[in-house]
Amino acid sequence: MYEKKIPLPLECGLAMTREVLGGKWKPNLLLAISEGINRPSLLHRAIPQSTKRVLNLQLKELEEFEVIEKKIYHQLPPKVEYRLTERGETLMPLLRQMNEWGDKNRPFIKEVILNRTKAQD
Repeated sequence: MYEKKIPLPLECGLAMTREVLGGKWKPNLLLAISEGINRPSLLHRAIPQSTKRVLNLQLKELEEFEVIEKKIYHQLPPKVEYRLTERGETLMPLLRQMNEWGDKNRPFIKEVILNRTKAQD
């Protein structure tokens, strides 16, 4: 199992936020759940580039931080739904601002990414 060599600075708010939101799909998952996409199959459809395994791992991590809750309905077929907790709701203004910033700067960022890809080839 991977062990971090540099300890996490527990006094730094940015490091704490990065620990919760760090992960390729966590911000996307939180935005999707906030918009009512709350079933695992719907989340996978909303983020088709991801794998089910990675989404499940990241959903579990978000549960550990009590940013989302998982509700299991005991029925056949089994049903699972996710929802934001109060703590998760407090992240939404931050995520929406990040989304707006990305949308406003999309042309420039896209150009940088494409140039970087060309340079690697």
